[in-house]
Amino acid sequence: MSERILRRPDVETLVGLSRSTLYAMIADGTFPKPLKLGKRAVGWRASDIDAWLESRCVERVEA
Repeated sequence: MSERILRRPDVETLVGLSRSTLYAMIADGTFPKPLKLGKRAVGWRASDIDAWLESRCVERVEA
């Protein structure tokens, strides 16, 4: 089974964050790092984004 790769615009839509916020969070270590797909292309594993979203929901419930 192959993993779906999401490009940045799709990730932005799913998580509701801007590009600059995503990259700031990646630098802070609070968002999954993208995979390098080519010289100027990156993408995220759909499972990594799903896990991140789930962790955010758990944090909200616990707070």
